[in-house]
Amino acid sequence: MQLLNTLYVNTQESYLRLDNDTLRVLVADETRLRVPLHHLQAVVCFGRVGVSVPLMHRLADECVALVLMDDNGRFKARLEGAMSGNVLLRRAQHNQSQDLTFCLEMARSCVAGKVRNSRHVLLRGAREAKAPDDAAVLTRGAQDLAATLRALPQASDLDELRGLEGEAARQYFGRLPHLVRPELREHFAMDGRSRRPPRDRFNALLSFLYAMWMNDCRSALEAVGLDPQVGYLHALRPGRAALALDLMEEFRPLADRLALTLVNRGQIRPTDFSVREGGGVSLSPDGRKAVVVAYQERKQEMLQHPLFSQSMPLGLVPIVQARLMARSVRKEIESDGVPAGYLPFLVR
Repeated sequence: MQLLNTLYVNTQESYLRLDNDTLRVLVADETRLRVPLHHLQAVVCFGRVGVSVPLMHRLADECVALVLMDDNGRFKARLEGAMSGNVLLRRAQHNQSQDLTFCLEMARSCVAGKVRNSRHVLLRGAREAKAPDDAAVLTRGAQDLAATLRALPQASDLDELRGLEGEAARQYFGRLPHLVRPELREHFAMDGRSRRPPRDRFNALLSFLYAMWMNDCRSALEAVGLDPQVGYLHALRPGRAALALDLMEEFRPLADRLALTLVNRGQIRPTDFSVREGGGVSLSPDGRKAVVVAYQERKQEMLQHPLFSQSMPLGLVPIVQARLMARSVRKEIESDGVPAGYLPFLVR
């Protein structure tokens, strides 16, 4: 597998055009960047970025997704070529979405991965906490999430499972501020999770990171031939990439860890945000650039996947997990004769 690049274009009023087999980025008619097309998996544009029609056609021909976001990181549109993959796989996926038992088991795995990885964030924070009060709060939060993990096998339907997931998220986000350095908490305080729009700096940072993870998860599903619109945990809605949201759940705590790192190391500062009319908070252009750079660097970090012997960059893990999802959808048989269930990625 090759870890291809995602080009994030954040400079406002820039223009992308095709130059033979190269994407050229211009700002005020000055060339700022050239990228060979065969190095790209996706091009993500934030805000006021122009794209030439010939480049759109070529990106579609090369199966390079063009994603348009507003300047706050909220998804607006996606241009892509013909969907790849086996139509029999997509038909199986659609059929499985009508099987309540299969939906429940797949959704249970997604929630378990998210809760397990969230608990890992709190436990790590408790070990590293310098204040005993913070360590106690984080340890208690990890215990609450452990109780949720024990309760997941008893959930009898999707509504009950979603209720457990929602309560776990409430407990988790209630403890997350204790992972911020004490001298920074005044500036990065959060009262639970808020979005559309985020109401504080930390939520704005999380929303931006989640948007980038979402794009990578959707691209991974499309790469293996699955339909990102048809999920199992998230309800089907027009315009919602439900399966991409399902896959993304286990990666949200990784985004949270990166957000905490950026804040605690001073790579993202209170001045990197702006408050809009109505109370919404968003990253500034310089803030977005810092986050994008850190996210791309994080994707290059090597790790050991718990199911495989070789190490791999974090950026490849979504496509590995998408393949495991496809394996589960096809109900491939394991050596003991039992159909393969989905195994989420667990952080070590």
